[in-house]
Amino acid sequence: MTYLPPFSITPQILNLVAGISEAVGRLTALSEKAGSSRLRRINRVRTIRGSLAIEGNTLSEAQITAILEGKRVIAPPREVQEVKNALAAYDLFGTWRPESEPDLLEAHRVLMSGLIDDAGRYRSGGVGVMTGQRVVHMAPPASRVPQLMGDLFQWLAATDAHPLIVGSVFHYEFELIHPFADGNGRMGRMWQNLILANWHPLFADMPVESLVFDHQRDYYQALQESTAQADSAPFITFMLQMILETIPSVPPPSRPPSHPPSRRAACGAPHGNEPRSPAVRPGAQGSQIVPRAVSGACVGRWPD
Repeated sequence: MTYLPPFSITPQILNLVAGISEAVGRLTALSEKAGSSRLRRINRVRTIRGSLAIEGNTLSEAQITAILEGKRVIAPPREVQEVKNALAAYDLFGTWRPESEPDLLEAHRVLMSGLIDDAGRYRSGGVGVMTGQRVVHMAPPASRVPQLMGDLFQWLAATDAHPLIVGSVFHYEFELIHPFADGNGRMGRMWQNLILANWHPLFADMPVESLVFDHQRDYYQALQESTAQADSAPFITFMLQMILETIPSVPPPSRPPSHPPSRRAACGAPHGNEPRSPAVRPGAQGSQIVPRAVSGACVGRWPD
């Protein structure tokens, strides 16, 4: 049976898609402005800082900029390595194809090099997420990860849903599967950006992660609500709101997409009753995810 992630398209989601599309159209119509290259670099730094800060990295935008410029920064070595890896990953951002599973594995290898032993490989053990002393999400067994990820990429390549929706659905489903031992959160956010940049180059320079960092509680809450409802609409809504609020800080595009879009930019029909694999649909409650030990499993915050 074809893998079809369940998600409903609400009036609010349709309005957000329309608002984002209109904003993108207005921005694209603007002429290239002086200093936009500098603004792109600033936004790239904001993207990296936001995504890593969600995972506990304490480096500031100024420190990340210094690392980008090859300057020495006095900071915890692991945090410096995380920044260097993220800079390297975003340098390769335009060479990766969103529908390519090997590209995702390569991206993870670059992003997590020197941080974990199995960078670029799916996890070999169990992972779980807890709030307090209670397990709120147990990811599927490691033996199922290759099949589940293959199904997810098959859906990504075939869907006709709007890329704005597709990116959020992929991000959410990716976090449910939790395919890697570490780095799932930053990978999920980066791959959503890649899906969107493949639709429109504007998104390659959009620091959505910076705004997500400012709304971490809502980010985790949207993940949990979607899991509890077996419908990713709450997470789609949250991410689209973040995107719409981020657009004013993005410069007009100056280059075509690295790869042609592989899907129509038209909203698909509601998908709320579509079948999906039962192994990755646990229930969840609560408003915050914190790391705790679970016997026999690797445990972290929801997006690590």
